[in-house]
Amino acid sequence: MLDFERELDDLRQRLAALEKEAESEPSSELALRVGAVQLELEARTASVFSRLTPWQRVQLARHPRRPHTLDYIERIFTDFVELHGDRRFADDPAIVGGLARLDGAPVMIVGHQKGRTTNENVVRNFGMAHPEGYRKALRLFRLAERFHLPVISLLDTPGASPTLADEERGQSWAIAENLAAMTRLRTPIIVVVIGEGGSGGALALGVGDRVLMLEHAVYSVASPEAAAAIIWRDAKFAERAASALRLTADELRALDLIDRVVREPPGGAHRDYAAAAAGVHAALREELAGLAAQDADAVVRARYAKYVAMSAFERVEAPPDA
Repeated sequence: MLDFERELDDLRQRLAALEKEAESEPSSELALRVGAVQLELEARTASVFSRLTPWQRVQLARHPRRPHTLDYIERIFTDFVELHGDRRFADDPAIVGGLARLDGAPVMIVGHQKGRTTNENVVRNFGMAHPEGYRKALRLFRLAERFHLPVISLLDTPGASPTLADEERGQSWAIAENLAAMTRLRTPIIVVVIGEGGSGGALALGVGDRVLMLEHAVYSVASPEAAAAIIWRDAKFAERAASALRLTADELRALDLIDRVVREPPGGAHRDYAAAAAGVHAALREELAGLAAQDADAVVRARYAKYVAMSAFERVEAPPDA
């Protein structure tokens, strides 16, 4: 439980006790009391979550119970067939992907996958992909292009795996190759940031025609801890860095760096997987319907224009005596 969730815990415990009592001994009085506590919990939850700081949103995006890629695949897609391996070195469990159906239509889905337990996280490398993970994703992107399948990419990683072995196997090249390929992929791409969108590790799956973010997800050029270590030489300034990075969904939408914020259920996605998945499902359906009307050339042109627009800057002339 996160610190800012604790003030809601007493209400949840009271509600659970009342619901249990009402189940064993139903009465109109108990039903009224249950309803009153439910309303109070909803109001308090809305109040707490309406004033979260950027650092608290970082904590929420990292919540160990937050739904991951496979949780969304299970609830949104049908007929998922996972594909493995980069055909060069190995399979990377930190990235999952394969063919699936969305509302009956075939799609290619790729995403970062974290674990729940310590053992699962070790296997998944905490969602930090190795070069072979990015090459596996690239193989699936090209397969999607070949068969004219839309790509849906789910981002949830603190960053790419940074070990010496990863660098020796071409980590930076793998990320750069994905970025280059996604910019000109001749099929629609929808990106959804479902948790952490950290640095180049996220960007390597993050070039899309539409970029969506869940309400309490974060997306930044570096983690707050890394930014604090670079700027202030001390990771303890992570909270300050989180505010400076402008990494929340609403901030990024205001800057036109993402296209849409997908609202989460009260208390965050980890409180209601089904409701969180329903919100993502509705957004995907709507965005895919808009992209389906465009041909491949138009999709690539629009994608190029989208990212060129992000690089806009204002030229300021220096005064003559400068």
